[in-house]
Amino acid sequence: MNVRRRRISGIAVTAATALGLGTLSACSSDSSAAGNTDKFDVVASFYPMEYLAEQIGGDHVNVTTLTEPGQEPHDLELSAKQTAQMGEADAVLYLKSLQPAVDEAIAQSDVKTKIDAATLTKLEDHGNVEHDHGGEEHADEHAEEEHSEGGEHALDPHVWLDPVKYAEIAQGVAESFEKADPDHADDYRKNAEALAKKLAGLDTAYKEGLGKTDSKVFFTNHAAFGYLAERYGLTQEAINGLDPESEPSPARIKELQEEAKADGVTTVFYETLVSDKTAKTLAKDAGLKTDVLDPLEGITDKSKGEDYVGVMEANLKALETALGAK
Repeated sequence: MNVRRRRISGIAVTAATALGLGTLSACSSDSSAAGNTDKFDVVASFYPMEYLAEQIGGDHVNVTTLTEPGQEPHDLELSAKQTAQMGEADAVLYLKSLQPAVDEAIAQSDVKTKIDAATLTKLEDHGNVEHDHGGEEHADEHAEEEHSEGGEHALDPHVWLDPVKYAEIAQGVAESFEKADPDHADDYRKNAEALAKKLAGLDTAYKEGLGKTDSKVFFTNHAAFGYLAERYGLTQEAINGLDPESEPSPARIKELQEEAKADGVTTVFYETLVSDKTAKTLAKDAGLKTDVLDPLEGITDKSKGEDYVGVMEANLKALETALGAK
């Protein structure tokens, strides 16, 4: 895990998450398929983009992914073959600043339709979210780290964890598909409307499920949930400045122990495909429970759901339990 790139992406710590494939038949993990079918060929950078392409494109698209199962998206490196094949696709769908190698390859690619999800909604800086209760010194220190290690990339890219922002991106993707493949524009529009309803349902479920809770603070291994926390009135507290495999410092443990008592925190969340050592260390020392909160960078057989909606529903249940939903 590359700590520098995690900070460049605008968060305190990003944990390695293996990437899986979507469940629709239109999806293929073999990038060699791009441009070689009679369908609208779309290359997606990683799972949240892949899911959008599948849902909106339906039977008219052939979706390939640059991030294979088992690969961590932030540190993805592309082969020369993948880069060359990208130019054969009809469209590429990505999220700029999340995967530097992808950004570079797309900039050099001749693919006609380049869809940057980061331009389809408003990205925000959640760099100091995890320090809301950590004191000005920690916040200033982290801000300096972000500025020195990539200030232009300091915006948090994890917009897909907010159903409302994800829906905004979906709408923009649909419009791009309609323009690039007008013969199937009506179907893309209908598919996008169906997806919008799913995402609106998720938003409603989160609002209702997290509207009244004993606590509004949740602890995570890394700060991927800034948009979700902001949307539903929660505070995300991440174990700061640490690789997922390392142990939190005594000072950080003490700080989190105090906050857990003050804010009624019960649970430390970790990710399915990342070592739970850090979370369990903190939980043991602070007398807390542990559970999974999935940042949805991919779907694997360990995911608590078959697709984006399924995992988001599992995340909601975990949050409801941890926060003491009424």
